[in-house]
Amino acid sequence: MLDLLRRHGPLSRSELGKRCGLSRTTLHDILTVLLAGGAVVTSAQDTAPRGRGRPAETLTLNPDAGQAIGIDFARRAVHVAAVNFAHEIVGSASEPHAADLPWEDRVELAERLVGTLTGGALRLGALNAIGVGVVGPVGDPGDGAASARRLDGLPGLLRKRFGVPVLVDNNTRLAALAESIWGAAAGGQDVLYLRLSHGVGGGLVVGGSLHRGMYGLSGEFGHITVDPAGARCDCGGTGCLETVASIRAVLDAYNVAGGRADDVPALVAALESGDAVALDLLRDVGTRIGIVLAALCNAIGPGVIVIGGELTATGAALIGPVEEALSAHILPISRHRVHLRRATLGEAAGALGGIALVLHESPLLSRYPATEPDPAEDS
Repeated sequence: MLDLLRRHGPLSRSELGKRCGLSRTTLHDILTVLLAGGAVVTSAQDTAPRGRGRPAETLTLNPDAGQAIGIDFARRAVHVAAVNFAHEIVGSASEPHAADLPWEDRVELAERLVGTLTGGALRLGALNAIGVGVVGPVGDPGDGAASARRLDGLPGLLRKRFGVPVLVDNNTRLAALAESIWGAAAGGQDVLYLRLSHGVGGGLVVGGSLHRGMYGLSGEFGHITVDPAGARCDCGGTGCLETVASIRAVLDAYNVAGGRADDVPALVAALESGDAVALDLLRDVGTRIGIVLAALCNAIGPGVIVIGGELTATGAALIGPVEEALSAHILPISRHRVHLRRATLGEAAGALGGIALVLHESPLLSRYPATEPDPAEDS
């Protein structure tokens, strides 16, 4: 019932009956429970006059029945988002911090940001969990004790702070999930997502389902080699895409070439002024990205590619060369079938993906591992 109302909006009892195929008695019993619990509310249908009699009664999800909260612990910032019971995005907030900020302080920051969205009164209702994105590989979401050890006890810290179970996954993979539900690739069955930020990573939706891969390692596109003689990467490899297309790599390359930019806005300003050094650099970076995307497309066959992350603020100077290289290196039969799009959810994407993980209602999670929290995460 909840899924039908979420997908189709307000429906009458007869419309619900036709869509779900249940008997009138079973439908009545289910709706009685949902109405009594406040998950569903009634309203008079606001349409053309029906003549004599009462206006048709419709049923809809109650936006005030509860909230779902997602938190993204990025490398240098905390992002939070809230969605109401009707799955409508009600707000998001972010705050930067030092890269070495302890987990205890990050959790405190997250709680404060959540308070700005909920008026200080978090009402999780029937959702009763928080979805969290973190940097780096994350194993199966059900291995609570192992996750707690890997993340210095983060799940336990959050559970003690908020009093509900915590589901954790890689924040970039969660951003891919969010863009496929609410963002640039909404409705896509095969989606490749690439984030260009302080790190470079991505996510895959394959055959209408979020793909995690063995040990949760899917989407590490930033560690595909693009220059065997290039710089050493934090992963231990050499010449990875991340050594070329991350924010720090691009800014360092620009400054070495004679430019002057300490952050992405400064680089954007240089591009807007027609700085030839910046334009040439972004063309080279975009070309490398496009070649990697073409290789991934040839292997996976997505219908939509979504590019997100702070570096996309450079706009056409980066996206143009990406499109050109993608077109030049992708299989000709796929050239006009793959759509390249800019991400639309911004910094909130990872947090929104955490919410989708909690809701666990999306078809994109149909083959996602079970998420039974382990009490050991509180130890």
